[in-house]
Amino acid sequence: MNNLLNIGAEALRKAALNQEAKDFLLGNELLFKTVKKAANRYIGGETLDETIAKVIAENKNGFKCSMEYMGENIKTEVEANEATIEFIRICHQIINQNLFSTVSLDLSHIGLGISRDLCLHNLNQICEAAAAGNIEVIISAESTNQTDNIISVYQQAAKQHTNLSMTLQAYLYRSVDDFEALLNIPGRIRIVKGAFETEKGLSIPRGAELDKVYLGYVDRLLAAKHKCSIATHHHEIQQEAKKLISAYQTDKNLYEFESLYGIQTPQLGVLKNEGHPTKMYFVYGKEWYLYLCNRIAEYPMNLFQALADIVE
Repeated sequence: MNNLLNIGAEALRKAALNQEAKDFLLGNELLFKTVKKAANRYIGGETLDETIAKVIAENKNGFKCSMEYMGENIKTEVEANEATIEFIRICHQIINQNLFSTVSLDLSHIGLGISRDLCLHNLNQICEAAAAGNIEVIISAESTNQTDNIISVYQQAAKQHTNLSMTLQAYLYRSVDDFEALLNIPGRIRIVKGAFETEKGLSIPRGAELDKVYLGYVDRLLAAKHKCSIATHHHEIQQEAKKLISAYQTDKNLYEFESLYGIQTPQLGVLKNEGHPTKMYFVYGKEWYLYLCNRIAEYPMNLFQALADIVE
């Protein structure tokens, strides 16, 4: 059974990167509406207003939140600028509605695949809008062919913006070196396991070795008193991280536990009730195909839940 689930997970990771499948889904209204029933469990909605309503509710429940307008690998400058306007709108709404939330984004959504200068220009605008409300902007992880450019843009932009943070994927072998470079930048480092399909030899398979590597990064960050986000749903890792937090007597301003909306929320609630800073991560928009595939691939048993959601 586990072997079949693992095979399914690998297939979903490959499907997530299939642009033709994504375009077909977006172009087929009936299929889009059908599969979106499964996506609804994990996304804030198709619009910012839908998502804000959920953020307000979770703020009242005591959770900090993060919002991301979904999209990646856009092809035109017009699309990049439109996405930038939407991210700035998120910042304005956080300020105007006094929301306890950060902003997350993919650099390829604001033009990195078109030009570095375009991406930096748009990122600067977003960071400036966010700074007006003391809002943190977190750069999300993307596929491995983007990693060099993403880190380079972050290193440059972080010189100008103190509210900018970066995601590191623990499963990449290269992250050992990337981590050392990122430690020199004050911005928060968000540690994730990594969900994207990679070429053979680039990443550590999920399992005990990856769990140990992940905790190693958390240990280093806590020891260095560097801002970090422990972004995982893995219960055992969360428990081990708690031990490290206690051992280092970590200030609550320096760390947070983060979970994606719709996944292990009760588990995050326990951490919150224990007094730990917690964050719930929301995504919204129509570009949920890759996101849904990766969520199910991370926890293959969720495939059965997705099927139940579709036929309900």
